[in-house]
Amino acid sequence: MDRRAEAGGMTLGTSVKLVRPDGSTYNYTPCHEPLAPPQRTRFETRIAFAAAHVVVDPLRTTEPLTHPVLDWDATLAYREHLWSLGFGVAEAMDTAQRGMGLDWSLALELIKRSTAAAKTRGALVASGAGTDHLPIGQPYTLQEVTNAYLEQCEAIEAVDGRIILMASRALATVARHAEDYAAVYASVLSQVRQPVILHWLGPMFDSALEGYWGSSTIPAATENCLSIIRAHKEKIEGIKISLLDAKLEVNMRRQLPTGIRMYTGDDFNYDRLILGDGQGHSDALLGIFDAIAPAASLAMTALDAGDITRYQQLLSPTVPLSRHIFATPTQHYKTGVVFLAFLNGFQSHFRMVRGSESARSVAHLCELFVLAEQAGVLRDPGLAIQRMRSFLVLAGVA
Repeated sequence: MDRRAEAGGMTLGTSVKLVRPDGSTYNYTPCHEPLAPPQRTRFETRIAFAAAHVVVDPLRTTEPLTHPVLDWDATLAYREHLWSLGFGVAEAMDTAQRGMGLDWSLALELIKRSTAAAKTRGALVASGAGTDHLPIGQPYTLQEVTNAYLEQCEAIEAVDGRIILMASRALATVARHAEDYAAVYASVLSQVRQPVILHWLGPMFDSALEGYWGSSTIPAATENCLSIIRAHKEKIEGIKISLLDAKLEVNMRRQLPTGIRMYTGDDFNYDRLILGDGQGHSDALLGIFDAIAPAASLAMTALDAGDITRYQQLLSPTVPLSRHIFATPTQHYKTGVVFLAFLNGFQSHFRMVRGSESARSVAHLCELFVLAEQAGVLRDPGLAIQRMRSFLVLAGVA
């Protein structure tokens, strides 16, 4: 559709010069209608968490590789945006660069501020508790890992927060077999006040988590994890898995005890996993929902209304964008998420914790621009063009 509505001070017919992977350039003209969902409360038929990114303050950060300073106003404003579209916020997770520059002290401050803001508007937030305050490179005992988990859980519970029990690099290092995982989780789960969401992050997101749950084979790891869930189901609300394999998720989903939710973290296949089949569906805890919030909000609203066709029409075009953002090396997906927030005017700059804006190529970000426009998630194409041009000037594109 060739529309000529004014956007960002220029018409949508305006083209932008983009870069291909071989270094050549081409002109691209946006032509898709931006999606504009209305504000709403939580969804009715699915729970949908968006794992939210953080906004660094580039002017006050004097040591960007080691000591980031966050722009709290912009960071919390984005959470308000997600809440206004019906999402819960999964706080201080890997999308917020947890374990990639966001340390525990900064994560805890983020959790406190986000939890307080959520209470003010009656919104949903759950926060990551892990062991990342343990110094890297030192040997630990299982008890020390357990104590580290409990320290973070207690800090979150002190502000009346819900817990996502994150996968632990320290535990993956010290554990020798499935019984070690079972012992640590049994101790932690016996002491938390409210049911938690477990977290299984595959090695494509974090290579340090290879062999989690005590096995390098997924079927064995799945059974080990299910054994923990079955033994402590009264303390587990659900589990979020990010393995990027729909069959594995569905297989595990069908084996969960009654009442335990499967939260998909599959940023490749979320559309069909959330839709589900005759034997069940997944809820969502997704980093991509940060980036595609307009489309996802409208799609989840359509699903609430039973309009499967509309749900698929809205969400299917976002899948190529998501697969691009989460392409190998997958852990650098945060760069694409923040770049899209910059294009959409949610932050005034494209700077990230620990300089992660440099983790993706110019051509990768150009393709992201195209796929985001085609999915309808560039909320102001004129502004996005203007910002794309400013980025490309710095990249050396005349």
